[in-house]
Amino acid sequence: MTPRAAGALVALAVLVADQASKLWLLDGLKMADHERIVVTPFFDIRLVWNSGISYSLFPQSTEAGRWTLIAVTAAATLLLALWLWRVASRRAALGLGAIIGGALGNGYDRLTHGAVIDFCDFHVLGWSFYIFNLADTAITLGVLALIADTLLADREQRNREGSTAAQ
Repeated sequence: MTPRAAGALVALAVLVADQASKLWLLDGLKMADHERIVVTPFFDIRLVWNSGISYSLFPQSTEAGRWTLIAVTAAATLLLALWLWRVASRRAALGLGAIIGGALGNGYDRLTHGAVIDFCDFHVLGWSFYIFNLADTAITLGVLALIADTLLADREQRNREGSTAAQ
């Protein structure tokens, strides 16, 4: 399988898993806004609607703001897809696929619901981390994969140059 195809497959898998989890919350559990299900002493499922972007930055309360975020998401996703089309590294392709799938999942929420559905709430000693979803997790892991690819590609290049010089 080519890196491009692997990345596209990851993007599709992330999109499907993200939307399935959100459908389960809304239609299966029929959760209400801010309703909480305690799972462990440090993790709850709590439904919140995020009208902004990561960490609820730049919340948008108008239709113009919502459509601006949709347009920015679409443009970023298109640029990432172009990068995926050209990438040769499997690690980078998988990372890009995760980011694209997450962006599409959150973009679909914003388009159909007006806001992104977040529900994973980790908390310790009364302090709650930000509430996120599977798409956010995939985006974070995708960025980490791209960083790892850059760092490992540099190391691999140095190793190839060292072994070539030794010959």
